[in-house]
Amino acid sequence: MALTDRTRIALIGGGKMGEAIMGGWIAASEHPADRLTAANFTVANPGEERRVYLQGRYGVACVADARAIEGADVVVLAVKPQVMMGVLEQIAEVPAYVGGKDGPLFVSIAAGLCTERLEGALPAGARLVRTMPNTPLLVGAGATTVAGGAQADEADVALVRDLFACLGAAYVIDEDDMDATGAVSGSGPAYVAALIEALRDGGAAQGLEAGLAEALAQQTVYGTALLMRETGQDAQTTRVAVCSPGGSTLAALAAMEEAGFARSLDAGVAAAVFRSKELGQC
Repeated sequence: MALTDRTRIALIGGGKMGEAIMGGWIAASEHPADRLTAANFTVANPGEERRVYLQGRYGVACVADARAIEGADVVVLAVKPQVMMGVLEQIAEVPAYVGGKDGPLFVSIAAGLCTERLEGALPAGARLVRTMPNTPLLVGAGATTVAGGAQADEADVALVRDLFACLGAAYVIDEDDMDATGAVSGSGPAYVAALIEALRDGGAAQGLEAGLAEALAQQTVYGTALLMRETGQDAQTTRVAVCSPGGSTLAALAAMEEAGFARSLDAGVAAAVFRSKELGQC
């Protein structure tokens, strides 16, 4: 499937993530989203105020319900996991819906809901690709993992990967790894924010003004990630490069390790995976 100026994309859910995805695709300067304009999109969102905003901000067509899928080539399911199944029931009841291989390609961004469960709520044969983006997608720096369902072919998966690569980085994975990637990158921004909070509070405890401490922590996280990406250094090399024998950095890392720094992160990732499986019921 190739994108053209005639491709119809239905965005089900016009919240922050849905808006970021659509806005990023419209603004992208790289293949394949450079072919997409506001005219390609119809957004379904129940809130009238939100619809008015999206129409005014992007010039896209908006409707209140799942009728947005009529004539769509791609349907992006950008709603919260707890309302997803109800939305899929509405989609299946749209009179003009064409299912199976002749129907649209569905793209889910809902955490925890596996393709088997989603496909079970759609008419038989529906093509589905599951994704796990994270919130830095809002600023074009997202990390998204992509896995195809039973009826999606390689071209479907490649198209979705390329679309999300316009919003940061995108990786095709086995669906069995989706909960783990959600625990690392999907939930990861919260871990990084918690790290920044802790560094801020630690700096403040040593006499720094809290705002300055947080700004320093933010810039340090950003700069370290950029350094690693631009130089190709792995995490271990980057860490060792900052440590002088007998210096303050080694003393800090030793104290953090004694306090359970690595163990706490490992436990957090494991807990996120466990909870994701519970919520997904797959």
